[in-house]
Amino acid sequence: MLMKELIAQLIDTALETLIADGTLPSDIQPNIMVENTRDKAHGDFATNIALTLAKPARCNPRELAQKLCAALPASDSIEKTEIAGPGFINFFITQASAYAVIGEILAQGQQFGRTEAGSGPRVQVEFVSANPTGPLHVGHGRGAAYGATVSDLLEAAGVQVEREYYVNDAGRQMNILAVSVWLRYLELLNGELTFPANGYQGHYIRDIAHDLEKSHGDRFLRPVADLFADITPDEPAGGDKELHIDALIERAQSMLGDDYTLVFDAGLDSILSDIREDLGEFGADYQVWFSERSLTSNGDVDKALESLQAKGHLYEKDGNLWFRSTDFGDDKDRVVKRANGQTTYFASDIAYHMNKFERGFDQVVNIWGADHHGYITRVKAAIQALGYDPERLIVKLVQFAILYRGGERVQMSTRSGSFVTLRELREEVGADACRFFYVTRKADQHMDFDLDLAKSESKDNPVYYIQYAHARVCSVLRKLEEQSMAWDQNSGLQSLTRLDTEAEKDLVTTLSKYPELLQSAALNYEPHLLANYLRDLAGDFHTYYNAHKMLIDDAELRNARLTLSAAVRQVLANGLTLLGVSAPEQM
Repeated sequence: MLMKELIAQLIDTALETLIADGTLPSDIQPNIMVENTRDKAHGDFATNIALTLAKPARCNPRELAQKLCAALPASDSIEKTEIAGPGFINFFITQASAYAVIGEILAQGQQFGRTEAGSGPRVQVEFVSANPTGPLHVGHGRGAAYGATVSDLLEAAGVQVEREYYVNDAGRQMNILAVSVWLRYLELLNGELTFPANGYQGHYIRDIAHDLEKSHGDRFLRPVADLFADITPDEPAGGDKELHIDALIERAQSMLGDDYTLVFDAGLDSILSDIREDLGEFGADYQVWFSERSLTSNGDVDKALESLQAKGHLYEKDGNLWFRSTDFGDDKDRVVKRANGQTTYFASDIAYHMNKFERGFDQVVNIWGADHHGYITRVKAAIQALGYDPERLIVKLVQFAILYRGGERVQMSTRSGSFVTLRELREEVGADACRFFYVTRKADQHMDFDLDLAKSESKDNPVYYIQYAHARVCSVLRKLEEQSMAWDQNSGLQSLTRLDTEAEKDLVTTLSKYPELLQSAALNYEPHLLANYLRDLAGDFHTYYNAHKMLIDDAELRNARLTLSAAVRQVLANGLTLLGVSAPEQM
């Protein structure tokens, strides 16, 4: 049991006593808050319960605090209590109770810190879900690191998690990809041609075209002159690049007929396969890869629109079918089906979220890029209109990371093909640095990714600093044998009272905060809390290690210090694992 929970129980028992003797009214609803103190002179923990209950008790807060202290049951864990200020109660815990966490850490090992606080609900976490129109770049990497870590943290809190990638394998962007691949294929067989300004320019398009030619030869060869005959002019020729690419899509579909699907799928399958592999190597694994096209083929889109129609939430105007989203707080109504009969992206999103809830998830967590901020209200409106509680949808926004090399910003554009891929970033700085750096700040905050810092082997590089702390403990334990010494863990646990320096006490205090910190990071979707905690723990250990020799002749004190160090190593390893970062034994 966490010390905060124990103190809260003691306070609750004291409150029951005061209710029984009439000091407090029987209908009070106390909110017992126990916090760590900032100043050790004020004890280890404090509560403001006397201040919050003074009014219903019709009692001076300090007087009520005195009565509460007098009613507290005796506990071997509490050394003393003091009343401070207007009525705060400070708790001083015994050294034995404070140091008990070391034994818990070593006994529980990898399970230390994991709780059942969030047990019960089935939660789906959908993250990355980038259009499969090109390789993942460093911007996608932040969403991948955040989503994977949030999922792992939720599981550590006892939540049943299912990770999902929504594959946008339908719509205009995918058609632009298909045309881009076909044009590079034609260029490969016929020679250079005028490539559209709005096509996908990256070299990976040429690679897919080469594979297409190897697999199918000249099957998709068509007269280039026919393709561009009387086509809407492109932007460089004074036209509109959007109209030009749309005209090329329509012409390609007409000229290729059924073969268009083969070209389309060649681009989709190649890029999606690369995304799967890339994310797997990054430590972001999924149970489900959900196809957007399946929503149409299995009738989910029609089903969702029929449900909204039956509930009176759709209407026709100018030939289009509109969802009355303003009835649910949106700033304007939204088109779900155009006059030509084509359903919109939003219609697919409505169907997708209906599908999620029909699969039995108690809560769904969508991790979106920050540019989707305006989309939240309309999706929640649709969920509510379908009859689901919109609060069951949690949307976490992730700002794209801005990459810096040598102090200069690296410019990126997916359409032009000028970008640093996630794979290239991992190869340059390593997966550990990527995973850690991406979650060091709140997801919705701006982030600069400093390549030079991520590669540096210095205390300024947080992931290196933390890993080095773990490796240091491992190194000390290896040196034991070299110096003909031994570590007796049981003796160390029995000798913990020998650890009486401020550095040792600080380490124990920091270790004791891990379970609560982990729970908070998980249930608030804030992995940066864990990253910052590990940096603090590593800092405390480095300070301790630099000031106190480990391998000393005093066997009792040596065992105590090594036992404390082993506990630090375990918590560092547990936290790093949840962040998707390795815990090396040598550096």
